[in-house]
Amino acid sequence: MRLTYTSDVWWKNAVVYCLDVETFKDGNGDGVGDFRGLTQQIDYLAGLGVTCLWLMPFFPTPNKDDGYDITDFYSIDPRLGTLGDFVEFMRTAHDRGLRVIADLVVNHTSDRHPWFVEARSGRDSPRRDWYVWSDVPEPDDPGQIVFPDKETSVWEYDEGSGQYYLHSFYRHQPDLNVGNPEVRDEITRILGFWMELGLSGFRVDAVPFLIENVNPKLADPHEFLADLRAFMTRRKGGSILLGEVNVPYKELISYFGDGLGDQITMCFDFIGMQQAWLSLARGEAAPLVKALRERPEPPKDCQWAMFLRNHDELTLDKLTEDERQEVFRAFGPERDMQIFGRGLRRRLPTMFGGDLRRVKMAYSLLFSLPGTPVIFYGEEIGMGENLAEEGRMAVRVPMQWSADGGFSHSAEPVREIPEGSFAPERVNVADQKRDNDSLLRWFQLLIERYRECPELAWGEYTVLEAGHPAVFAHRCDADGATVVAVHNLGDTALEVTLRLAGLARHRLTDLLVDGTLEVSDEGEVRLPLDPHGCRWLRASPPEIAPEDASVKSH
Repeated sequence: MRLTYTSDVWWKNAVVYCLDVETFKDGNGDGVGDFRGLTQQIDYLAGLGVTCLWLMPFFPTPNKDDGYDITDFYSIDPRLGTLGDFVEFMRTAHDRGLRVIADLVVNHTSDRHPWFVEARSGRDSPRRDWYVWSDVPEPDDPGQIVFPDKETSVWEYDEGSGQYYLHSFYRHQPDLNVGNPEVRDEITRILGFWMELGLSGFRVDAVPFLIENVNPKLADPHEFLADLRAFMTRRKGGSILLGEVNVPYKELISYFGDGLGDQITMCFDFIGMQQAWLSLARGEAAPLVKALRERPEPPKDCQWAMFLRNHDELTLDKLTEDERQEVFRAFGPERDMQIFGRGLRRRLPTMFGGDLRRVKMAYSLLFSLPGTPVIFYGEEIGMGENLAEEGRMAVRVPMQWSADGGFSHSAEPVREIPEGSFAPERVNVADQKRDNDSLLRWFQLLIERYRECPELAWGEYTVLEAGHPAVFAHRCDADGATVVAVHNLGDTALEVTLRLAGLARHRLTDLLVDGTLEVSDEGEVRLPLDPHGCRWLRASPPEIAPEDASVKSH
């Protein structure tokens, strides 16, 4: 495979770091995170090695859904700062070489948004058709209700105008009618506004819901995504759409643009993520192997976004009921750890009981899988959740900077900090910076090695037969360079034999610890693995130094 990769397609091997401004760092001492606090921590993020920041919603909001209920798409929530603070943050991030994307939440607005206030004022309102109305509540599919613990229907009666409005999520979040050309134009203006202030793209919230509400008489729903992408490319080449598209692979591939790659730039691999958790629960590679072998190749210049945890619940909706119960038993056996009957409201370190070997192996697996890794703030230090918070808010806890929390210099944080084994005095940035064996230092190493191994993100990957059910092994090849990654999902030390076609008599240099192995004349290598061990190995002919065997940027 011949690669010609440049910064024009920077997302192909980016490291994306998702954070909530409100819970990251308080810069003015009022207990609420803000852009001033975030700006103060840019050097920390640059030092971690991440290349792209994904900001959760920071717009004005009644805050009934943690900012995903927006009342103004063109401003900053006053609690988080001003547009001036945002611009200073963007300038500082760009100065450190960091790109920034933000949540694009345009499936719905808050019911307090001026657009909806005007729309519900009467059936003859100029903005009436900006939302989706019906004289009768159309049939609901209970399985499609996103929050079954809070809602029983996706239709809500509006007393003032005598019609029902559609809300795919909460009743206080009426769905926009993106089939209306005026709504599409407004969404385009929103993108243009924030791109003018420096954003490199957007993470598109709830993409399937967004386009399903397009009136098919007006256009093919996917044309809306293609129009958005085309607009962004005209305005700023190299800008991206990162899509939250949790549908089966055969449906998902169309969201990239049916071979053209002109719609969503990157899609989250929800299927691979869920199968990875099933593999971790069983200590067997087979579910993850099956997912990767079934996963379609995205169009040229598109990419899969890989993750193990994010800001929502750990959804397990694509597993069977029996498989879901396996994961629950392994990682969230108590009822208050589960949510909606289909997911977990826990962070990864607590699911592994704080076992650092398993945590390190899991993140090594994430960074080695073919795609672009996306991590959630606090994962790099092993933060836990706070189950006292409601629903998905359990994982959105304040960042832990020091033994006393360090989130705010003079006020209690906006949300409670976890107690016990994952309290700040045990899990924080300051201590881990001084500990070379810490999870933070492991993350820095993984990110550094990942960036040095473009084969992982760019190359053709092949799942290898490892000869043991607990071992997941794969190789990535690009421009004649090869990286092999091997992970032991079990708790027993093992030795496996791998067949590496085309690599006879090559040297394998371990990229995570010191050591080398030799591939035999028959193209085989015997590889010892610790319990929950992980190894990344660069192949090089004997006469070439390992560092010269990598694909080089050009």
